[in-house]
Amino acid sequence: PKRWRRKRLLTVRGTSSPVMMYLSGKCTVYKLFGLCMVLVLVSLLWLQLSCSGDMSATHGERCMPQQPAPPCPASGQASVVDDPSWGPHKLAIVVPFRERFEELLVFVPFIHAFLNKNKIRHKILIINQVDHYRFNRASLINVGYTESGNDTDYLAMHDVDLLPLNDALDYGFPEKGPFHVASPELHPLYHYKTYVGGILLLTKKHYHMCNGMSNRFWGWGREDDEFYRRLRKAELQLFRPSGITTGYKTFLHVHNPAWRKRDQKRVAAQKQEQFKVDPEGGLTNLRYEVESRQELTISGAPCTVINTKLECDQNQTPWCLLG
Repeated sequence: PKRWRRKRLLTVRGTSSPVMMYLSGKCTVYKLFGLCMVLVLVSLLWLQLSCSGDMSATHGERCMPQQPAPPCPASGQASVVDDPSWGPHKLAIVVPFRERFEELLVFVPFIHAFLNKNKIRHKILIINQVDHYRFNRASLINVGYTESGNDTDYLAMHDVDLLPLNDALDYGFPEKGPFHVASPELHPLYHYKTYVGGILLLTKKHYHMCNGMSNRFWGWGREDDEFYRRLRKAELQLFRPSGITTGYKTFLHVHNPAWRKRDQKRVAAQKQEQFKVDPEGGLTNLRYEVESRQELTISGAPCTVINTKLECDQNQTPWCLLG
């Protein structure tokens, strides 16, 4: 009979799965529709689980393709303390910072392990801007220099979103002159000859010779270009890495511009002033207040967070505020 043949086609020898049992009775449109709905729900659940990953820890963030994760430091590396046998010099890693905590959680243990592996004595200073003015990277670096203490004799102006991937990169004492680790030949984004941003090493003596960086640059960009002119004025020779064969893959740039936009607005006279040299400003007219200090350990790596309130003379730089 036809009814017997239809049931026979839906029977599999030795099979008693819920699906087969569900369909073994009278096969109706309603049962097929119900089965389709179950499959759709299972597919949506699988997609949600695969799309959450690490991003699910942050409320409100969309599932987005993630950049390659940096290599994890080997077990035990991050806990190494400052070892005087590594040499007489000690580096202050100065990180200008505001609200980029997801990048900070990656940066601190990574750079600590990298420097330990290369036997570079160091401490990490996170200069956290907590005032209501626009971000001022140069002033924060000036603060880092001023607050770095007598136990360090050179500093690295270091972006929080740039991680060195090549162990041959030199973070040693730049005795002959400023050493631009993130040179235009290696930086993944910026390739013009006068670029000195990203990661720049200087002795404290040389930084003082330049009177630090200009405090006039509120918002993102241009302060590095002005500092290059200061290096030239101080007659300091700029050095860059040699023998590095990894090209633009030498660093990992972890910044995601899609959900962490930079303040690139130019308002009022800022459009004209951004290309001028600041002949007097720098360490000599830096004004700030340290609100607090916090000693943190991130995945075994120590750092000091210096919560800083910058001051702005709105008669001189009215563009320190927007609106």
